[in-house]
Amino acid sequence: MKPVISNSDYTTLKSLIVNCPQHLKTKEIGQLMDELNKAEVVTDKKLGNDVIKINSLFEAEDMSSKKKWKLMLTLPGEANLKEQKISVFSPLGVALIGFKKGMTIQWALPGGMKKIRIVDVVNE
Repeated sequence: MKPVISNSDYTTLKSLIVNCPQHLKTKEIGQLMDELNKAEVVTDKKLGNDVIKINSLFEAEDMSSKKKWKLMLTLPGEANLKEQKISVFSPLGVALIGFKKGMTIQWALPGGMKKIRIVDVVNE
């Protein structure tokens, strides 16, 4: 499975990564770059409304623990866990960007390898 990313998100994320100071580049930023490099990049109009992108509200479920999260995927400067906003540079953000409602992905998160199902996606 490869992610589907809108052209505007692709351009924004590539620019953020390229301009990120070397000492701030984490493993997740490298993983995001890998995901962008293998992604199918489509025009903004062609991106499905059920695909997780920057500023998407989504609900995801850990398939083993059945724990669910309702979060918004944001740019790094807008992330705030108290407001349920996670950065696209976070492990979960990297894992889910470009995937759509109903999909299940497997990804290494800080708590170990997790199987995550995307329950719902809302894009305004």
